[in-house]
Amino acid sequence: MLAPKRQKYRKQFRGIWRKIAVKGQNLSFGSFGYKVMSNGWIKDREIESCRVILARATRKVGKFWIRIFPDKPFTKKPPEVTMGAGKGDVAYFVASVVPGRILFEIDGISQQEARDVLESAGSKLSVKGKFVTKEI
Repeated sequence: MLAPKRQKYRKQFRGIWRKIAVKGQNLSFGSFGYKVMSNGWIKDREIESCRVILARATRKVGKFWIRIFPDKPFTKKPPEVTMGAGKGDVAYFVASVVPGRILFEIDGISQQEARDVLESAGSKLSVKGKFVTKEI
């Protein structure tokens, strides 16, 4: 799974979300993209399952870009543990996203193929999103 190579601190607070994306809201690399419409945390496993879908679709032709990285540790306490006794261990890593952020970009395939691939990849995510194209 995706995880940072090293961190300054092992555990983080949950934090708060901005209202809308202030960076990463425009298509930079590909012609088609998947834009998130709600805020949330995307797990490293979800990103990996989307990567597999995108890689299979663009195997012979095309290219894809993943514009997010899970760098926020998510902690969890084991089951049947009482309150108190500190923060739990790191269970997995998440990427914090806000509305308007571009998650994936794809190029080199037709618009209908790109729409189908990005919609199927988006169905693996825990946030709502939509297919976007580059304005010419």
